[in-house]
Amino acid sequence: MDQNTQDFIQSKRLAVVGVSRSATKFGTTIYTDLKARGFEVYGVNPQMETIAGDKCYPSIADLAGKVDGAVICLPPQKAAAVIREAAAAGVKKIWLQQGSQSLETAKAAREVGVQPVEGKCILMYAGEATSFHAFHKFFAKLLGQY
Repeated sequence: MDQNTQDFIQSKRLAVVGVSRSATKFGTTIYTDLKARGFEVYGVNPQMETIAGDKCYPSIADLAGKVDGAVICLPPQKAAAVIREAAAAGVKKIWLQQGSQSLETAKAAREVGVQPVEGKCILMYAGEATSFHAFHKFFAKLLGQY
């Protein structure tokens, strides 16, 4: 596991940007799984007031000083703006969930001086992997890709 990934998963207070009302959307799955694994998680979606009975925040700026890192589960065209907003709020640890990265997110990260974790699913790395994530983790380790 590379140092950037290790540093990120040491964070215990995480914003999950892109939670949804749908339990099948990946942002919501990440939120509930990280919470079950003992992380202190905060959902971010400007159109929601709560997620799983917890307060949901309209933006990552509302979490300044409360979180150590942010998991971004948004389309790339929205993710770049969130990277900038997170950095302005003092959140320098960024995890771009698969499908969120692009040339624009790479540019935004360079501009604000952050090195996001990219191309990896946080559920394989943060805490004990379960279900198919455990299967993927096993093979990633076997192939030297973990």
